[in-house]
This record gives sequence, C-alpha cells and structure tokens, in this order.
Amino acid sequence: MEQPDLLAPLPGLLLPWFRANARPLPWRQDREPYHVWLSEIMLQQTRVEAVKDYYRRFLQALPTVADLAQCDPDRLHKLWEGLGYYSRVRNLQAAAKEIMSTHHGVFPTDYAAVRALKGIGDYTAGAIVSICFDRPVPAVDGNVLRVVTRLLDDPSPVTDPATVRRIRQRLAAVYPAQACGTFTQSLMELGATVCVPNGAPRCEVCPLAGLCRARAAGTQLSLPVKAKKKPRRTEQLTVLVLRRDGQYALRRRGRKGLLAGLWEFPNVPGHLEAGQAVALAEQWGVHPAGLGKVLERTHIFTHVEWQMRCYYLDCRAAGEGFTWADRDALEQAYALPTAFRMFREE
Repeated sequence: MEQPDLLAPLPGLLLPWFRANARPLPWRQDREPYHVWLSEIMLQQTRVEAVKDYYRRFLQALPTVADLAQCDPDRLHKLWEGLGYYSRVRNLQAAAKEIMSTHHGVFPTDYAAVRALKGIGDYTAGAIVSICFDRPVPAVDGNVLRVVTRLLDDPSPVTDPATVRRIRQRLAAVYPAQACGTFTQSLMELGATVCVPNGAPRCEVCPLAGLCRARAAGTQLSLPVKAKKKPRRTEQLTVLVLRRDGQYALRRRGRKGLLAGLWEFPNVPGHLEAGQAVALAEQWGVHPAGLGKVLERTHIFTHVEWQMRCYYLDCRAAGEGFTWADRDALEQAYALPTAFRMFREE
C-alpha cells in the first residue's frame, strides 16, 4: 500500500513548473466558467491545435450561455461541423438551457450542481470547479491518469472506475489552498506535453522525474495499463451525391442513433454496384442522366467503421424528400458530418 503522503510534493514541484512552461491557450486567458466548460467539451476526443479555431469561432458567434441556449440547432451544428461527436454540442445546449432556467442564467459554483448538468461528467465538473472557483476537486482524465500511474508505478487498469476513484481521492488530499485551478491545469499540462500519450515520455525535462517510480523501474512505456477494447464493428454504406442545376441533394438523419438530426448525402446500407445505384436514384424520382466519378472512403467512429462507396450522379428532377443546396449553402448553412463532408466537391 502506498504511503498517503507520496503525492504531497506535487504542488511544490508542479506549480512553478506550470507558471514557467504553460502553453498560452485561448481558454486560459480567464476563468470564465462558460469558456472553461466549452473548451473541455471541445477537447474531448479532439487535439488541442484542432480546437483553437473552433473555440474562437464558437465564442464569437455565441459569446454567452444565453446565446448558446437560444441558438438554432442547425446553426449550432454548423458551428460544430468537423469536430464530430455531435451529441456533445447538443448536450452543451441542453445544459445551457438548464443554467438559464434552473440557475437563473448564473453558472453554478457547487460541484454537485455542475455535475448534474447535461453532458458533464466527473472530469469536466472537476475541471470547472477547480479552475474557475478554486475548489480542491481533481479533474482526472487520461493525461492525469498517465502521470499518476507512472509516478506510482501502478499497474492497476485505468479503465477500471475503482482506479480512477482512488487516484481522484489521493489527489484531492494534496490540493493546495488558493491554487487549486493552477494545480489542476499543471497536471493536465504535464500529461499533454511531457508525460505524453504516444511515444516515450520526456523524463529528462519532467519536474517529477526524481519522484517517479516508473522511471526508476524502467516501466514508463508499459503504463498506464488499459483493459483490451472490444473490436470495432464494420459496416458498408453506399452514398449517392445527387447533383442538379448546381445543387446537391441532402436529407436529415433521424432523431436517434449515430449522427442524429444532422444532414447527410442520401445513402443506403451495403455496397451497390453502379447499375444498382442508378436504379435506386431512379426509384427516388431524381431521374439520373449520367454517372460521374466513384470514390471509396473509410470513416472511423469510436465503435464502428464505415466502409463507404460513393457515386456521383447528375440528375434531371428533384424527386421527393430531399433538400437541395448549392455549394455556398453547403459551406454556410448545412452541417455535414465529416463522414459525408469528405464527399463534398470543392
């Protein structure tokens, strides 16, 4: 059993290191909870460099929680286009509406109240209340788990909730008064830039190198330990890009399931041959006049891989059930998920 004070030196080592080495990220310019919350949701499953422009553009369009709560869903999806995991932004808006109705437009400061908001889990709630309100509540994500399990040379699977709870409790015990937010960010920063997820950790510049048991044991690259993931299932899709008078046929996906409520190019399960694709378009009433290029692409979600075959068809009629949009409208108004956006013509 590890001694309870093993993590005690962390604030004294990490706080000065962070002040000297922290990246000047746009969401670190203030402690406004809306800004921290938005950045944490955007950063889930997405690289920091990819998020910066999205973050700035989103706040320019929706500078307050009230603006987010009132935003038209199609406009909201367009602002999120390309970030993926669209349920994140729908939950963001649902939580904004909760803040406006239940909390009278004021972001709650209590951990339990923040945690109760739609789409906010233990990690995000901890990040918000520690960074914005200086509460001693750890935000334990993959970066922090990697730092702590290497520091302790701990082989417990980080995919086990009990491991996460134990690490959260141990960190909470060493949080420094009046510097909780900085300590939270220093742990995140160390994991993102020094004790990195891919490749060898940069132990030679790590402020915790003298304490790190994995470094002493040479086990850095074997930690953290994760349970084996289930294999990703594979699905085949045929996509039809229907063109008519400079416009493209779109339809909206159902309200439930993968990419719910978003726009898409018409598609069907399975891989159709060219003749079958033309016949299907005829059934849809668009009267295809000619077959253009054919593309094959793969798009990977967390649990499923789409193997996509796309036919481009010039059409003579609008058919029924489609929304037709020109290139400008595709660029400005309609949010296409990346899985379909890669078939958009430039």
